[in-house]
Amino acid sequence: MKVSCFRPWIVTLAAAALTAAGCGLTRTGAGPAGSPASLSGIGPITFATGELDTGSYLPSLLAQWNRAHPRQRVTLIRLPDDADDQLAQLVMNLQASSDAYDVMSLDVIWTAEFASNGWIIPLSRSLFPLSEFLRPAVETAMYHGKLWAAPFTSNAELLYYRSDILARAGVRPPKTWAQLAELARTIAPKFGLWGYGGQFRAYEGLTVNFDEAVQSAGGSILSPAGTQVTLNSPQARRGLAFLVSGFRQGWIPRAALSFDEQASQNAFEQGKLLFLNNWPYVYGQASRPGPGNVIAGKFGAEALPGPQGPGSSALGGANLAISAFSRHQRTALAFIKFLTSEAVERQVLINGSLPPVWTRLYHQPALVRKFPYLPVLERAILSATPRPEIPEYNQLSLAISSSVHRALMLKESVGVTIAQLSRELREIIRNG
Repeated sequence: MKVSCFRPWIVTLAAAALTAAGCGLTRTGAGPAGSPASLSGIGPITFATGELDTGSYLPSLLAQWNRAHPRQRVTLIRLPDDADDQLAQLVMNLQASSDAYDVMSLDVIWTAEFASNGWIIPLSRSLFPLSEFLRPAVETAMYHGKLWAAPFTSNAELLYYRSDILARAGVRPPKTWAQLAELARTIAPKFGLWGYGGQFRAYEGLTVNFDEAVQSAGGSILSPAGTQVTLNSPQARRGLAFLVSGFRQGWIPRAALSFDEQASQNAFEQGKLLFLNNWPYVYGQASRPGPGNVIAGKFGAEALPGPQGPGSSALGGANLAISAFSRHQRTALAFIKFLTSEAVERQVLINGSLPPVWTRLYHQPALVRKFPYLPVLERAILSATPRPEIPEYNQLSLAISSSVHRALMLKESVGVTIAQLSRELREIIRNG
């Protein structure tokens, strides 16, 4: 899934006084918030989601729902591919109290902002088998002790590698940063490849890659509660220095400074990269032979490496929320329960390569045979670190990605970048 960065006009805490009850939510009967009895409206609904998330799996699922519910049909609204633009489009409509969207697929980092602004409604925990879901996925849908969305897909980035190239070189996939750097620097050029690629354009993807480097080194950006900046540490400097060294030594190509998820995936599929840091959906897409894909059947995936062993991924994924301005919230809830059912989530994994939130799906032999990385992915998700659950997250991400990008361009030293960025983040938290 694409991830987002800040737009200056986006309302955050300024609109926190809005509540679900004050945003057009009509109660039709007794019952806890987000229960069927508390929701208004049965009828046609819309489902707003990013283009990358629709893939090959969604049309058949929508057709399945619409056949069974002819009077509650779902119309797909395709949001832009880039999550920056997704967020902007959603916020513009919600700020205007528009009922254009009924169900929205939200990046896990948006829960706090949408909940605090009263744009989505809380849901009753009893409506979903949360104990059967991956714990980190459930936590991304919580804000201030309430469930604001239903976990739909989870995510943790993986290290993709050219298995054919490593086999020809007689080496195994790297487990540490030192091994990754050595193979990217020495093996890749022998086969005419770039060493390593990730998401290094100045946007949310870079914030994720930087966050992963920092936490893999044992550091953090903020305290768990998001109230203190903890970035100015030897661990954070070590994490940034690892990425900077890749650009300085050349085993990360300068072209990667403009890579987002799709561009880095394209480079890998075109046979330009030995290693790639990206999300699990890449596995399914890169496994399908086609024009421009020369690596189908010639790659594998492992956990991200760290300084001494396995590293730590940032936690990604998507949650499904009901707009506070929806006129058919009861249908919206039923549709969300349909999409998050175990049978549907299995289809989403098989046809879309999107990681499910149902824990047991990571252990079904047939699925593991089709997706050998599933056990690795489950461990990566369970050990992943969620990004700060604060309403001003997007402003935070803008500051991080801008500063880190300058360091990767070798325009600012590691020490200066960490010190200056720490001060900037403290100001953001203080003013939030």
